[in-house]
Amino acid sequence: MQLTGSVPALSAAYEVIRQPLGEILPRLSAVLAELVPHRAAAELSTHCAHSPFKTFGDAEITDRLSTADLAPLLASGVPGRPWQGSLPLAGAERYVLAVTSRATPRGAVLLLVRDGGAAPADERAVSLVQALWDVVTSHFDRMAAEALPGALARSRTAAGTRARVIAELGEAYSVALTGLLGVLRSRTLGDSAARATATDLAVSALVDLRAAVERDQEIAEEPAGAAFARLAESLRPLVRHSPVQLELGAPESPRTVAADVAHTARVIVRVLLLKVLEQETVSRVHVGWQIIDDVLRATVRDDGPGTLTHGALAPAGVSERLDVLDGRLDIDALPGWGTTVSVTIPLRVSQYVAPDPLTALGERELQVLARLALGRRNRAIAQELHLSESTVKFHVAKILTKLGVGSRGEAAALFHTVAS
Repeated sequence: MQLTGSVPALSAAYEVIRQPLGEILPRLSAVLAELVPHRAAAELSTHCAHSPFKTFGDAEITDRLSTADLAPLLASGVPGRPWQGSLPLAGAERYVLAVTSRATPRGAVLLLVRDGGAAPADERAVSLVQALWDVVTSHFDRMAAEALPGALARSRTAAGTRARVIAELGEAYSVALTGLLGVLRSRTLGDSAARATATDLAVSALVDLRAAVERDQEIAEEPAGAAFARLAESLRPLVRHSPVQLELGAPESPRTVAADVAHTARVIVRVLLLKVLEQETVSRVHVGWQIIDDVLRATVRDDGPGTLTHGALAPAGVSERLDVLDGRLDIDALPGWGTTVSVTIPLRVSQYVAPDPLTALGERELQVLARLALGRRNRAIAQELHLSESTVKFHVAKILTKLGVGSRGEAAALFHTVAS
């Protein structure tokens, strides 16, 4: 695709973001290959809480890249100011282009690894790479911020796998290195110099392991206070021109919360506040977060008529989001005195989450399936999603194949089973 104008560039961006999540980096790499020829591409993206590091390209390079290679670039990169230069990567000095997104508040860096003798990319090409990366990360950030049930389900499945792998690796390394230290500290060994050197190596390995865990936590989690501050910033405009007094109670805990939990809690609280503001006679609303044991408890309390019900929240998708995270919604309404809505979300993720069959579907396929599960026919789905009817038929056929079912009814039943 010749990216020589605004229309081709927009078309390229659309082609990238319409891909299923796991195929976006390969597609982006293919689109950028014309602008900046490269052997491998890698990303470190904080919006993707449970698989933030991805690679694509030459296995000689990608197999030897890790989060540790991109973390310094993410920390030092300036959004909107791409950097070109040489770095020691994958066992050699390699020329790279590193691009930091301007579109996501917690940061995302794209790395293109080029041939050693590559000339610096020209300013126009670099500007287009920056623009495309901004579009892609803006798309990711919107999906994460909206906490869509399908995306949450894939995130939570990935979280279980990731937690299990981290736990297994941590245990294996800790046992091995602790045993090594015990042996090397033994007084029965005669070569003190060798023992001291080996001890230093083992200690360094333990430090590296702990640093890797800390890097992973920084990317996949948010401090509870910072997460609530982002919520508060988004709530204040909702009451700026309202007589309602908004009181905010930030969590006092120093703990961190998984990014998908933080996104979900923020989305639900915003929905709840809007519902509360629809009531008459409300003059004060209190929004607070607490972390008690291993759960996040978000509350929205008003002094209104005390008539808010679960049914009033059903169209907003609150229950669907909470179901994915094993959360719970409680409403305590006292007529004439107000309502307290409590949302409880577990902070710990099971390390043995059952595979979600919907993870095989792309975003558009999930949108089609969700409407199919509501009994919509192809024409209605096409109108809602602004697609042609033939495109919807194509998506339905792919959905049936990917889910391994033989009819629309079976696909709908499977969707309801997973969502329930």
